[in-house]
Amino acid sequence: MSAKKSAKSEKQGSFWKELPILIVIALVLAFVIKTWVVQAFYIPSKSMENTLLIGDRVLVNKVVYQIRDIERGELVVFNGTGSWDEEDAVTVQEASNPVSQGFTWVGQQLGVAPTGKDYIKRVIGVPGDTVECCDSENRVLVNGEPLDETYLYPGSQSTHSEFGPVEVPKGRLWLMGDHREISYDSRLHQNDPGEGSVAEESVVGRAFVLVWPLNRIDVLSVPETYSSLEERTGDTAAAGLPLMLGAVAAVPVHRGGRRLRNRLRSVRGADDRSRPLAGNG
Repeated sequence: MSAKKSAKSEKQGSFWKELPILIVIALVLAFVIKTWVVQAFYIPSKSMENTLLIGDRVLVNKVVYQIRDIERGELVVFNGTGSWDEEDAVTVQEASNPVSQGFTWVGQQLGVAPTGKDYIKRVIGVPGDTVECCDSENRVLVNGEPLDETYLYPGSQSTHSEFGPVEVPKGRLWLMGDHREISYDSRLHQNDPGEGSVAEESVVGRAFVLVWPLNRIDVLSVPETYSSLEERTGDTAAAGLPLMLGAVAAVPVHRGGRRLRNRLRSVRGADDRSRPLAGNG
């Protein structure tokens, strides 16, 4: 029995020795994931209602834009410093002691407290797009095509006021909230550096899933209107492609046809010369 007790005691001792190492590994992994892969964010304002409500938590993919471009209709978290002033930022009270500061920092990293410097908005225009408002139905237009924004907070479309047309500069984005009446977005930052647009390099990542509260868990997908917009604006460019290819191909085809005709003529001439003349037999 003593041998068994001794073995059990050794196992327990080994566990407690390894526990701090396991905790450190878990913290390092969590830091790596949060820093480079996925981070949780707390929603502190009403500007994205009813898609996102105050107190919601979203997960943000920080890798996706390293391998592809930002697309219209996506929800992005970004730092507005240098492009937008701080009127729409949420004030975060500074903790009075290191312990409180530590808890605040942990809360921000876990997405249970606002950071005070990050925003979340919807991408309306990407580099090269022309954004303006409004058409006869008070809709926002991108490249002359109206957006049917069924996701907007009820009554938002009626609150739209005219702006633009604005051409989104290279490397920048035009961003707007879903609760248009109260969202302090690109429309209202046109007198700031960037004239309302935000640098792509300021984007932290794409908000792709709503994880809290549990009764609101949902995937934050791109609304159908942006897929339709892609098809409509893409058709114009696609329509010219066959003409371009035809123009490029026309020269070699024409030259090839001319060479083929010349070759056939020479073959026929040689063949005619090799035949006996009629009436010489």
